[in-house]
Amino acid sequence: MTATDHKPKPQTGPLAGLRIVEFGHFIAAPFCTRLLADLGAEVIKVEGPEGDPVRAWGAQHQGRSVWWSVHGRNKKSVTLNLKDPAARDIALALVAKSDAVVENFRPGLMERFGLAPEAMAKARPGCILARISGYGQTGPDRMMPAFGVIGEAKGGIRHLTGYPKDVTDLPPVRTGVALADSLAGLYAAFGVLAALYERRENLPGTPVRIIDVALTESVFSFLEGIIPEYGFTGAVRQPAGSYIPTAAPTNAYRSREGAWVLIAANSDPLFSRLAVAMERPDLLENPDYADNKARVAHVTALDAEIAAWTERLAAAEIFGRLEAAGIPCSKIYDIADIAADRQYRAREALRQVFDPQFGREMLHPAPMPRFDDTAPGGDIFWPGPPIGAHNEQVYGELLGLNPETLAEMKGKGVI
Repeated sequence: MTATDHKPKPQTGPLAGLRIVEFGHFIAAPFCTRLLADLGAEVIKVEGPEGDPVRAWGAQHQGRSVWWSVHGRNKKSVTLNLKDPAARDIALALVAKSDAVVENFRPGLMERFGLAPEAMAKARPGCILARISGYGQTGPDRMMPAFGVIGEAKGGIRHLTGYPKDVTDLPPVRTGVALADSLAGLYAAFGVLAALYERRENLPGTPVRIIDVALTESVFSFLEGIIPEYGFTGAVRQPAGSYIPTAAPTNAYRSREGAWVLIAANSDPLFSRLAVAMERPDLLENPDYADNKARVAHVTALDAEIAAWTERLAAAEIFGRLEAAGIPCSKIYDIADIAADRQYRAREALRQVFDPQFGREMLHPAPMPRFDDTAPGGDIFWPGPPIGAHNEQVYGELLGLNPETLAEMKGKGVI
């Protein structure tokens, strides 16, 4: 099977017709634009001649990042050295041809490149500019450096991703993925679409609509009831490990072979069915477990009862009993479990995509959200392209630069 057997699909979807320029690197801005590109937007990714640093992250095959197949998919890659003053006019020409811009440099860097919002407004009145940074574009900490782990820490989630101090003094763990970057990218994509809806008409002289997204605030916004609880009572929620402090039973329990089984039976009807599945009707007669409030107050004893039951049975038998009783339950999935899961497979949540850079099929997550079949939704049109793969198409066809000019720019290191 060769690359010619798998030509890129034409982009379709609800965002077809939109053009977005990405001045992004690492995760947040590229994740934002990937979401938009999956839904049909034309995304022009502007990279330095050395390429986005993520191209060197994660597992590599022949010097190419496996992750890039997904992270850069559905985008057009052009190279442009924004540090070169000659790049400014090219960048603004791209802005002039686009509906929105997404960037995630440290505040002030775009201005140093000559790409301040005012310059963009002159090039493209009414342009939408999504700016993602660690702390936002304003405030005393705006210039402080921050990656996703800092967003998790200052956003409040890292404090909760651990166990109580009486269980372990190990530090709270990271979530395992770049949660803060992905949340910020999601908010930026949401903001771009909201601003596009608000604009609808591009009026001459309209200023740039700026969307200001901070990694810290993106995580902070996900803290559910923790915020009003603190404001109302002054209580600071503490890490609780794998159980939920306000509902019981909800926890992970070991099976006979040592596998973790998650059981969420935290309503009265579910708890009644769990007691039957455990063949423990006496639990229903115990006033300590009469309702959720009582079960939360006596959660340690209740979890010990459930753990004593699960440890006598194989995981398959536990799941068989719980599923028959209609009780929410699951093993803790790793990626191999996800790839083999019948529900994921039935909904085609994982896709096989041919990547010519690797000469083989690559496993991709399906675009989100899912649309019905009445009109085109999201799709994977092509995998992450090589650095500068679309220079000639974008600079030549879109901006009208001739081959001689492009060759001269390349020779000078501008592209």
